[in-house]
Amino acid sequence: MARKKPTSRAATRTAAQKKSPARKTASKTVAKSTARKTKARALPAAKPRPRPKQRIAISHHREEDFKADGLRTYAQYRDLGIAEASHGLAQAHVIRLIGPCNPAEVSKLHFHDVEFQMVYVLKGWIKTYMEGQGETLMKEGSAWTQPPRIKHLVMDYSDDVELLEVILPAEFKTVELAA
Repeated sequence: MARKKPTSRAATRTAAQKKSPARKTASKTVAKSTARKTKARALPAAKPRPRPKQRIAISHHREEDFKADGLRTYAQYRDLGIAEASHGLAQAHVIRLIGPCNPAEVSKLHFHDVEFQMVYVLKGWIKTYMEGQGETLMKEGSAWTQPPRIKHLVMDYSDDVELLEVILPAEFKTVELAA
Protein backbone atom coordinates (compact mmCIF):
# COMPACT_ATOMS: atom_id res chain seq x y z
CA MET A 1 0.00 0.00 0.00
CA ALA A 2 1.44 3.39 -0.97
CA ARG A 3 2.01 6.03 1.70
CA LYS A 4 0.20 9.33 1.45
CA LYS A 5 2.41 12.38 1.02
CA PRO A 6 2.21 15.00 3.78
CA THR A 7 -0.03 17.90 2.75
CA SER A 8 1.80 20.75 4.51
CA ARG A 9 5.40 21.84 5.19
CA ALA A 10 4.92 21.23 8.93
CA ALA A 11 3.63 17.71 8.28
CA THR A 12 6.58 17.07 5.91
CA ARG A 13 9.08 18.27 8.56
CA THR A 14 7.44 16.10 11.26
CA ALA A 15 7.51 13.04 8.99
CA ALA A 16 11.19 13.63 8.18
CA GLN A 17 12.09 13.99 11.87
CA LYS A 18 10.32 10.73 12.70
CA LYS A 19 12.36 8.87 10.05
CA SER A 20 15.70 10.43 11.04
CA PRO A 21 18.09 7.86 12.63
CA ALA A 22 20.01 10.69 14.32
CA ARG A 23 16.87 11.80 16.18
CA LYS A 24 16.18 8.26 17.44
CA THR A 25 19.73 7.90 18.79
CA ALA A 26 19.63 11.30 20.48
CA SER A 27 16.31 10.60 22.19
CA LYS A 28 17.55 7.20 23.44
CA THR A 29 20.68 8.82 24.90
CA VAL A 30 18.64 11.48 26.70
CA ALA A 31 16.26 8.84 28.09
CA LYS A 32 19.15 6.71 29.42
CA SER A 33 20.83 9.75 30.98
CA THR A 34 17.59 10.84 32.66
CA ALA A 35 16.96 7.32 33.97
CA ARG A 36 20.47 7.18 35.51
CA LYS A 37 19.98 10.56 37.23
CA THR A 38 16.57 9.55 38.56
CA LYS A 39 17.94 6.33 40.03
CA ALA A 40 20.82 8.14 41.68
CA ARG A 41 18.51 10.68 43.36
CA ALA A 42 15.87 8.20 44.53
CA LEU A 43 15.62 7.94 48.29
CA PRO A 44 15.35 4.55 49.90
CA ALA A 45 11.72 3.51 50.36
CA ALA A 46 10.45 3.92 53.89
CA LYS A 47 9.58 0.62 55.49
CA PRO A 48 5.89 0.39 56.34
CA ARG A 49 5.31 0.33 60.07
CA PRO A 50 4.02 -3.03 61.20
CA ARG A 51 0.45 -2.99 62.49
CA PRO A 52 -0.03 -3.80 66.15
CA LYS A 53 -0.99 -7.40 66.75
CA GLN A 54 -4.74 -7.95 66.41
CA ARG A 55 -6.69 -9.27 69.35
CA ILE A 56 -9.65 -11.62 69.53
CA ALA A 57 -13.02 -9.88 69.59
CA ILE A 58 -16.03 -11.72 70.96
CA SER A 59 -19.46 -10.09 71.02
CA HIS A 60 -22.62 -11.75 72.32
CA HIS A 61 -26.09 -10.38 71.59
CA ARG A 62 -27.41 -8.10 74.34
CA GLU A 63 -30.28 -5.68 73.74
CA GLU A 64 -28.62 -3.01 75.89
CA ASP A 65 -25.65 -2.91 73.47
CA PHE A 66 -27.74 -1.22 70.74
CA LYS A 67 -26.96 2.52 70.93
CA ALA A 68 -28.28 5.53 69.00
CA ASP A 69 -24.79 7.03 68.76
CA GLY A 70 -23.75 6.25 65.18
CA LEU A 71 -23.72 7.85 61.76
CA ARG A 72 -27.49 7.74 61.18
CA THR A 73 -30.01 9.38 63.56
CA TYR A 74 -32.67 6.86 62.50
CA ALA A 75 -30.57 3.85 63.52
CA GLN A 76 -29.24 1.97 66.53
CA TYR A 77 -25.80 0.36 66.39
CA ARG A 78 -24.32 -2.62 68.18
CA ASP A 79 -20.53 -2.38 67.96
CA LEU A 80 -18.89 -5.82 67.59
CA GLY A 81 -15.49 -4.75 68.97
CA ILE A 82 -13.64 -5.21 65.67
CA ALA A 83 -12.26 -1.65 65.45
CA GLU A 84 -10.57 -1.89 68.84
CA ALA A 85 -9.33 -5.46 68.31
CA SER A 86 -7.91 -4.62 64.85
CA HIS A 87 -6.43 -1.25 65.91
CA GLY A 88 -8.60 0.59 63.40
CA LEU A 89 -8.07 -1.76 60.46
CA ALA A 90 -11.80 -2.55 60.23
CA GLN A 91 -15.15 -1.85 61.86
CA ALA A 92 -18.18 -4.12 62.16
CA HIS A 93 -21.55 -3.47 63.70
CA VAL A 94 -25.15 -4.59 63.61
CA ILE A 95 -27.49 -1.79 62.55
CA ARG A 96 -31.21 -1.59 63.39
CA LEU A 97 -33.01 0.99 61.29
CA ILE A 98 -35.86 2.52 63.29
CA GLY A 99 -39.25 2.31 61.58
CA PRO A 100 -41.33 3.47 60.03
CA CYS A 101 -39.01 4.70 57.27
CA ASN A 102 -39.17 8.46 56.65
CA PRO A 103 -37.75 9.06 53.12
CA ALA A 104 -37.32 12.79 53.85
CA GLU A 105 -34.82 11.84 56.56
CA VAL A 106 -33.15 8.73 55.13
CA SER A 107 -33.07 9.23 51.36
CA LYS A 108 -30.02 11.50 51.15
CA LEU A 109 -27.45 10.82 48.46
CA HIS A 110 -24.00 10.36 50.00
CA PHE A 111 -20.76 8.39 49.83
CA HIS A 112 -18.25 7.03 52.33
CA ASP A 113 -14.50 7.54 51.92
CA VAL A 114 -13.64 3.90 52.64
CA GLU A 115 -11.49 1.15 51.17
CA PHE A 116 -14.13 -1.57 51.60
CA GLN A 117 -17.77 -1.79 52.68
CA MET A 118 -20.01 -4.85 52.88
CA VAL A 119 -23.58 -5.11 54.15
CA TYR A 120 -25.55 -8.28 54.98
CA VAL A 121 -29.28 -8.28 55.75
CA LEU A 122 -29.84 -10.25 58.96
CA LYS A 123 -33.57 -9.56 59.23
CA GLY A 124 -36.27 -7.71 57.26
CA TRP A 125 -35.60 -5.86 54.01
CA ILE A 126 -34.07 -2.63 52.69
CA LYS A 127 -34.41 -0.87 49.34
CA THR A 128 -31.31 1.02 48.20
CA TYR A 129 -30.08 3.05 45.27
CA MET A 130 -26.44 2.76 44.19
CA GLU A 131 -24.81 4.70 41.39
CA GLY A 132 -24.43 2.43 38.36
CA GLN A 133 -26.69 -0.22 39.91
CA GLY A 134 -29.98 1.60 40.37
CA GLU A 135 -32.66 0.53 42.85
CA THR A 136 -32.25 -2.83 44.53
CA LEU A 137 -34.41 -4.60 47.10
CA MET A 138 -32.29 -6.54 49.60
CA LYS A 139 -34.03 -9.16 51.74
CA GLU A 140 -32.98 -11.33 54.67
CA GLY A 141 -29.89 -13.22 53.55
CA SER A 142 -28.92 -10.66 50.85
CA ALA A 143 -25.43 -9.16 50.88
CA TRP A 144 -23.70 -6.48 48.86
CA THR A 145 -20.49 -4.54 48.64
CA GLN A 146 -20.24 -0.85 47.96
CA PRO A 147 -17.07 0.19 46.15
CA PRO A 148 -15.11 3.11 47.63
CA ARG A 149 -16.85 6.48 47.25
CA ILE A 150 -19.90 5.06 45.42
CA LYS A 151 -22.87 7.40 45.63
CA HIS A 152 -25.85 5.71 47.28
CA LEU A 153 -28.92 6.18 49.45
CA VAL A 154 -31.51 4.27 51.45
CA MET A 155 -34.94 4.46 49.81
CA ASP A 156 -37.10 2.40 52.17
CA TYR A 157 -36.88 -0.39 54.74
CA SER A 158 -39.04 -2.67 56.87
CA ASP A 159 -39.73 -1.76 60.49
CA ASP A 160 -37.74 -4.80 61.68
CA VAL A 161 -34.63 -4.53 59.45
CA GLU A 162 -31.23 -5.45 60.92
CA LEU A 163 -28.00 -5.24 58.96
CA LEU A 164 -24.44 -6.40 59.53
CA GLU A 165 -21.96 -3.85 58.14
CA VAL A 166 -18.19 -4.33 57.78
CA ILE A 167 -16.05 -1.33 56.80
CA LEU A 168 -12.34 -0.72 56.24
CA PRO A 169 -10.84 1.36 57.77
CA ALA A 170 -12.69 1.81 61.06
CA GLU A 171 -12.52 5.61 60.90
CA PHE A 172 -13.81 7.17 57.69
CA LYS A 173 -15.51 10.27 56.33
CA THR A 174 -19.09 10.39 54.99
CA VAL A 175 -19.94 13.08 52.45
CA GLU A 176 -23.58 14.06 51.95
CA LEU A 177 -24.29 15.36 48.45
CA ALA A 178 -26.74 18.12 47.54
CA ALA A 179 -29.98 16.88 46.04
